[in-house]
Amino acid sequence: MTKKVLLLGATGLIGGQLLAMLESDPYITHIYAPTRKPLLSTSEKLINPIGPDVQILLDTLTEPVDIAFCCLGTTLKEAGSREAFRFADMVLPVHGGKTALRLGAAQYLVVSAIGAKASSWIFYNQTKGRMEQALIAQNWPHLALLRPSMLIGHRENPRQIEQITAPLFRLLPGRWKGIASKDVAYVMWKMAVDPLTNSLTILQSDQIRRRAARGLD
Repeated sequence: MTKKVLLLGATGLIGGQLLAMLESDPYITHIYAPTRKPLLSTSEKLINPIGPDVQILLDTLTEPVDIAFCCLGTTLKEAGSREAFRFADMVLPVHGGKTALRLGAAQYLVVSAIGAKASSWIFYNQTKGRMEQALIAQNWPHLALLRPSMLIGHRENPRQIEQITAPLFRLLPGRWKGIASKDVAYVMWKMAVDPLTNSLTILQSDQIRRRAARGLD
């Protein structure tokens, strides 16, 4: 059965890898990916609205979609302020969910983060936790929240903190061990190809890694 998808965060580490997987999937016919900067892809499946405000771009979408993905994520340093970080990591994913529901999507697969907790005293974790709470409150037929640890993968503009801490996270045990970004993208893709059965699925980093290694149960 062919499907149309909405993809947020296609210019990022996970989003870029997921985009390539979706483009290669013969059952995916349309990929709506609004971004601030043009995507380099030449795939005929890709519809890439471009503008400075992704929230506004989302409001212009009218074509129906079956599945939505959100791979948005930044750091406080990159965002420049708490307000900008909250907009990128909570406001946009939540607005993306509202948009996808408006367009008829039944599944929303979202990259969150290890340690996400609305009551956390750590601003990053608190923001991710509040984002999760807001998405759960949207009452999705099928919502998947993926909580990866430190992402390992090639970035065009490497984050200094990741360069410093990545070697350490490769040695940590369990869910804290660093995870390849392509594994996260792969699991998101496969979860969409094999429709979700639960209304809410939360995957910790070690669970994502195991699913990727097994090719997903």
